[in-house]
Amino acid sequence: MLARINYLTWSAITTTLIFGVIACQPPKQSTTSTEETTSAKALPGEGVKVHPAHGGLPEESFRAEIVSTALKQLGYQVEPVSALDYSAKLLAIANGDLDYTVTHWEKNHKGFFEKSGGEQKLERVGAIIPRMLQGYQIDKKTADDYQINNLAQLKDPKIAKLFDSNGDGKANLVGCDPGWGCEGIIEYHLEAYGLQDNVTHDQGKYPALIADVVTRYRQGEPVLYYTWTPYWLGAVLKPDEDVVWLEVPNTDLPEAQGELTVADTSIEGKNLGFPVDRMRIVASQQFLSANPSAKHLFELMEISPEDMSAESLRIKEGEDRPEDIRRHAEEWIERHQELFDSWVEQAKKAG
Repeated sequence: MLARINYLTWSAITTTLIFGVIACQPPKQSTTSTEETTSAKALPGEGVKVHPAHGGLPEESFRAEIVSTALKQLGYQVEPVSALDYSAKLLAIANGDLDYTVTHWEKNHKGFFEKSGGEQKLERVGAIIPRMLQGYQIDKKTADDYQINNLAQLKDPKIAKLFDSNGDGKANLVGCDPGWGCEGIIEYHLEAYGLQDNVTHDQGKYPALIADVVTRYRQGEPVLYYTWTPYWLGAVLKPDEDVVWLEVPNTDLPEAQGELTVADTSIEGKNLGFPVDRMRIVASQQFLSANPSAKHLFELMEISPEDMSAESLRIKEGEDRPEDIRRHAEEWIERHQELFDSWVEQAKKAG
């Protein structure tokens, strides 16, 4: 009997000790750690589809790839880029069919911007390329031989005939593709400076036309063309070495360009006739309002004109397939990894 009592007493003591030990144990941790939860919440674009656009040039694909990569690191699901002309893509963004474009000349495309709803529906963000030039160039040999430095000198039929490439006695000016925006400014200039009778504005596929310009230059023929920077042409026909910029007699631009003065169209003392511009990202007001992280990313991102010129030249030399351009974008990010990562981290905080 005594043994049974001792046994029961010992069992009670043991049970008490076991429950005491269990009670003192820390609570079991959840399988999802606080760190994992925080990490998941740190991707503000999670579950959001984004629809980008550009104008169709390979150089624009390069910029689009860099921006898309950054958005994906914010958690966004970036859809394939839609290639549309500049006015159509802005209208699609304003209507909510697309979200943003990486290709918008702030001043050159001002008319497209306003016609698509302007600041009531769209917003220009950041400056992905901070400085861009446009204007007219001729070969330096002809410029020196005939003392040509101004577009208005083409009013002289003898000067204009120097740049005749098809035998009709008029200068052939290689200009912009229809729908780019710059073609309207060129046509306006020809009228404003009284050049319609002496100058023909040659339009078509600009890359093919400008390749012909380079061929004629290398054959020793005079050349006259519109161009912009950054673009590969500046590395092949170098300003002040192979070619020269032509000035214009005065700043005269279409009404849609707004009130611009000689200060807006001049660089290093030369009035090029086109506004000194910058490339910006344009997105819908609705998208930016709903996605502050994407907006802050757009505000931060910048690619130097020198890097864009180098990319343009690689494309011109044959590395123009989508997989080439995607690789170029990856290489650019690797070369600027610290800067790129800082953009992403700052954009995460904004979200």
